[in-house]
Amino acid sequence: MKWIDLPPVWLAGCIALAWGQAQYLPLGLGFGPVWADLLGGLLVGGGLVLMALAVTEMRRQKTTLMPHETPSRLVQSGIFTRSRNPIYLGDVLVLAGLILYFDAVLALPLIPVLTWILEKRFIIGEENRMRRTFRSDWARYEQKVRRWV
Repeated sequence: MKWIDLPPVWLAGCIALAWGQAQYLPLGLGFGPVWADLLGGLLVGGGLVLMALAVTEMRRQKTTLMPHETPSRLVQSGIFTRSRNPIYLGDVLVLAGLILYFDAVLALPLIPVLTWILEKRFIIGEENRMRRTFRSDWARYEQKVRRWV
């Protein structure tokens, strides 16, 4: 059951709900195909780039990617100079982009729902573990770099 409580699983669930809404309950609402597809593609691409940059930097620093584990290093370089949570930000961007691409207007509330889930289930716990592990380094980093953007 531990594998279920991972951000990609929550993201996949939200994507499935958005797709289902677009397929089975469109209600004649839509964003418009050309702009929605273009913006959706840009958001999905941007989210995937953020995730790839973060994973690359964490691998380079030889620390864990698993959200419920304590990292061996406090990564403060690369994309982590702009956001403390670029992978989670990427998750939200991917969801927003796919909602636009699917033309799932009624699924828009899933964006703040996913953001809330990521923050409550993962980010707060991770930050508390890093605060205990890295103490003064974390305090400086937390003051310097924002949680999301």
